[in-house]
Amino acid sequence: MQLEIAYQLAIITVVAFGCQWLAWRIKLPAILPLLLTGLALGPLFGVVSPQDLFGDLLLPGVSLAVSIILFEGAMTLRFDEIRGLEKTVQRLVTWGALITWSVVTLSAWWLLELPLGLALLFGALVVVTGPTVIVPLLRSVRPVSSVSRLLRWEGIVIDPIGAILAVLAYELVVATGQDGAILHSLWLFFQAILVGGGIGTVVALGLAELLRRHLIPEYLRSFLVLSTVIGEFVLANGLSEESGLVAVTATGIVLANRKGVRTDDILHFKENLSVMLISVLFIVLAARLEMEELSRLSATALAVLVIIQLVARPLSVLASTLGSSLNWREKSLLAWIAPRGIVAAAISALFAERLTQNGVEGAEMLVPLTFMVIIGTVALQSLTARPLARLLKVAEPAPRGFLIIGANPVARAIGSALQKNQFPVTVTDSSWESIRAARMEGLGTFYGNPVSQHADQYLDLVGSGKLLGLSPRRELNTMSTMRYRIEFGEQNIFSLPTQKTEKEVKHEVAPEHRGATLFGPEMTYARLASLLSQGAEIRKTRLTEEFGFDAYLNTPGRQVWPLFAIDGRDRILVFTAESQPEPKAGWHILGLVKEDVAKEEAKAEARAEAAAEKIAADKEKAKEPGKNKDN
Repeated sequence: MQLEIAYQLAIITVVAFGCQWLAWRIKLPAILPLLLTGLALGPLFGVVSPQDLFGDLLLPGVSLAVSIILFEGAMTLRFDEIRGLEKTVQRLVTWGALITWSVVTLSAWWLLELPLGLALLFGALVVVTGPTVIVPLLRSVRPVSSVSRLLRWEGIVIDPIGAILAVLAYELVVATGQDGAILHSLWLFFQAILVGGGIGTVVALGLAELLRRHLIPEYLRSFLVLSTVIGEFVLANGLSEESGLVAVTATGIVLANRKGVRTDDILHFKENLSVMLISVLFIVLAARLEMEELSRLSATALAVLVIIQLVARPLSVLASTLGSSLNWREKSLLAWIAPRGIVAAAISALFAERLTQNGVEGAEMLVPLTFMVIIGTVALQSLTARPLARLLKVAEPAPRGFLIIGANPVARAIGSALQKNQFPVTVTDSSWESIRAARMEGLGTFYGNPVSQHADQYLDLVGSGKLLGLSPRRELNTMSTMRYRIEFGEQNIFSLPTQKTEKEVKHEVAPEHRGATLFGPEMTYARLASLLSQGAEIRKTRLTEEFGFDAYLNTPGRQVWPLFAIDGRDRILVFTAESQPEPKAGWHILGLVKEDVAKEEAKAEARAEAAAEKIAADKEKAKEPGKNKDN
């Protein structure tokens, strides 16, 4: 069933979004539904035909898209993240890559009976992991920071190395029987590293100066970087084959670690662009496969997949982590996680087409074998990595904690109530007196400005999933909600309201910058502080069928302001001016409760009477020994 080009493009775009949304809902890397959808749209039902759709632009377009994706990943790599683990990263992308290449090559040559040249090429293709699959997997697995950082660095740095190894193997295949073929291939390898690294570094330094000196208007910054990355990728490839990926990776890493250069807006743009490119690429590349090629895969192909997972990866990690600070639990998880991604898929398609045109026997099996490894590693590791991380006790806790801006009395009271109910809290403040008081109350603390460079490096957000702006300084609350919006998600950012007057409306912060309004439009910092000073307390109340939420709100003799609701699955919901949870029987309410004056006086009298009775009883007990002596 062949559709018009416009319909095919629309289907790819809409289905790509659907796959990304589904992956987000079920907490799996999006590559799995994307690949399966591509197989269904292409070889299974014939709805999409990438070759007819894009023609000669297909493979060049794929190459450019991969360069943008790799550059975006490289821009997230900062050297201070891997301090102490530098040698491990170096070994993973050098000795580890060579071990994986060797094991896979021998397996493919022996079990699949591929020619040695093709086996070398296949081994080089599946050396790479890649940010397209590593980053989504890390989001769902949430391993400890050491494992997470190593996997991210390895996945990005090894992509261009794997691509160059594939070029080396390709040259060996096409130059088989010619004198000096091995030396020529080695020369190409080092040439690609030098050319790509040199161009990438020079381009990064040039971009950094343009951005640092503000020579480019704000609205053109992302466009400048995008066009430069595409230009350098094509230039480097023209000078030395596949050195373009080295160039864009080097540019991303140098730019990310250049001091005085703000790249947050560029990175945000590139992240959104990468998500769209990845989604379309996986569907298009999977749709290019032929059912006949897939049906030719035998049980021996699955045996190669098992060797890749259970032999090649563990050996690679074992050799790379010798003498490192990682414990055996972290090494075990590292040895299990290595899903293959878009670079393997794209390069296999590129070289398979070239080899087929050159009449190389067995070249048609390169793409289906690579996709088998991609689908197999992603499916297996997506389903097992999180349980394994929990079993090994190297998974970070679920993000149920709170980052609270401010360590003032209001923030400490709310923080203490949350922590008593097993919701971890970290309060931040630049006032040492407030931080010391918070520590005395047993709260987690960070002494400093939450939007400072120091906070970027040292503020531990592990386990934190929500932000509460409780500072009396509304500017600090606003800056914090803007800074951590991407980190926590817009739905998890909250701040206190400010008092409004007609004169101050034009000075009000826009709603999209301050997050949801905590507790209600009248619950300003001054109002909360006043209620607490008047004796109001934060209490936990359980709702039942007989005592529902309406009864809780309308209990005689007291005033209540609900702050949080804890549902039957121990999930916490925040009461805001924009949305109110609907608590049910079995839920708990954390609310600010203020007893009426008459009731408070009665309680005070009762406490005084009880104290007087206790004193009298103690005096009577003190007299009893004397009476016993007289007797």
